[in-house]
Amino acid sequence: MDGARYHRRSIRLKGYDYTQPGAYFVTVVTQDRVCLFGEIVDGRMRLNRPGKIVYEEWFRTARLRPYVELRPDEFIVMPNHIHGIIRIVDIIDDNNVGARRRPVGARRRRAPTSGTTLEQFGRPVSGSIPTIIRAFKSATTRRINEWRGTPGARVWQRNYWEHIVRNEKALERIRRYIVTNPARWQMDRENPYR
Repeated sequence: MDGARYHRRSIRLKGYDYTQPGAYFVTVVTQDRVCLFGEIVDGRMRLNRPGKIVYEEWFRTARLRPYVELRPDEFIVMPNHIHGIIRIVDIIDDNNVGARRRPVGARRRRAPTSGTTLEQFGRPVSGSIPTIIRAFKSATTRRINEWRGTPGARVWQRNYWEHIVRNEKALERIRRYIVTNPARWQMDRENPYR
């Protein structure tokens, strides 16, 4: 077997702890860029059933993980991809009874229990952005395939794109990009019909 041919290169920032509090802008694209989630009509996204599943599962992520904060104005389902901001927040009450969230950028929400908190291929780290995205893709794939009757079919491309949001100015620019994305669909590089 040719090791170089089958080696997957990580697109993550080397040495960065993707469990630490902060805002992360992610884009996830469908397999072969197939327009699976609906269509753009008059500059607005019209979700079909798979698109609604994606929307539901995105926000379900925050209900399942108290250290994740997601906002409707920071997420969009497009015909063949999604854009969203995932905020990892610090939880003050470890028992999660009446837990309050610390602002993004506060101390770590927990100390690592063993080993490294750095994501390594084949070794998921609980609470990390790669693990959150992996679970989201898995849940949406399962539900969409159940609905379509296509068990085992791929819904998403193998990886995803992410960007660590470093300041408020960048956060505002990314929010604007997300909200206005449907109006720019005709120029979008993910649009297979442009």
